[in-house]
Amino acid sequence: MEGTMRGSPTGVDFEAFAADVWPRIYRAAYLLTGQHADAEDLAQQTLLQAHQAWGMVSAADSPTAYVRRMLTNAFISGRRSRARRPERLTDEVDDAETSRSPGGDAVVDVDERASLWPHVLALPPRQRAVVVLRYYEGLSEREIADALGCAPGTVKASAHRALRSLRATLDAESASESGSESASESLTEGKEA
Repeated sequence: MEGTMRGSPTGVDFEAFAADVWPRIYRAAYLLTGQHADAEDLAQQTLLQAHQAWGMVSAADSPTAYVRRMLTNAFISGRRSRARRPERLTDEVDDAETSRSPGGDAVVDVDERASLWPHVLALPPRQRAVVVLRYYEGLSEREIADALGCAPGTVKASAHRALRSLRATLDAESASESGSESASESLTEGKEA
């Protein structure tokens, strides 16, 4: 599909491109935001920007990679501006949603990653983007560097910091869960000895 997008930037070409990349863009947006509504907004915003810059996007070596970079940049920029705004709290409860995008494509196997996912969402935006693009999307360090507009060394460092943070969080969580058992086991072992 990417090869056909390099021709003249017509509306039909963009529509075909958008239909082709929507499942991947939506999935990446969901993995970055952790919310279906936010993911849909981010994916739509990204495709709107891609449409407005279709001449440059369609002329890129990889229009999909170009749009992926637009998506990650929009996510990181949005997180920065949202961090500066106070959040409005409501009593509304999110509807139970399936793990499928509006098009019906599987987004993520929620059961497999449920225990890890809240910790990934707690990472800083750039580290979260690296984890999502590397371990959920399967991109290479070079592709991630291109998507984030940074050097591969920065991707490696961000991945290292993110994994170190996740390990520390999971180790602390594991220690607190098994801490009471370990303490009681050591007490009973001490009595028997």
